[in-house]
Amino acid sequence: MAEKEILKKLLVVRVRGRVRLLTGIKNTMDMLRLYKTNYCVVLDNNLINKGMIQKAKDYLTWGEVDTTLIEELFAKRGTEYTGPLTDSKKKIEYKSRYVEHKGKKYNKFFKLNPPRGGYGRKGIKTSFNLGGAVGNRGEKINDIVRRMM
Repeated sequence: MAEKEILKKLLVVRVRGRVRLLTGIKNTMDMLRLYKTNYCVVLDNNLINKGMIQKAKDYLTWGEVDTTLIEELFAKRGTEYTGPLTDSKKKIEYKSRYVEHKGKKYNKFFKLNPPRGGYGRKGIKTSFNLGGAVGNRGEKINDIVRRMM
């Protein structure tokens, strides 16, 4: 059997707001924890996450992220999780509400600033391939997120 492939992580940034947003896309964004513009999440590269990203593709930009950028995100923009860890009867643990990194518990999303220099010359309604902001950026997602920190 071949060596186990290392799954790369996807970094997803919300580019557009909630005005005139279809309910299905709004629910998908809430499941991804992208509540507001310039929010960012780090996801596993699997079919479920890819399907949710594809559904909301006109409002997001994404790509494969470096591990060094993930470390920078937790150091500069990570907010500690302050919610409950279990219910009042101590029967249900809320492990899906936070992510652990180096022994600390963080929220699953990062709040970023708008990028220095803007998203692209054609704005937030045009695909990245055509000079805009939305869509798959591949490795270039690292550049825009560094400009947003």
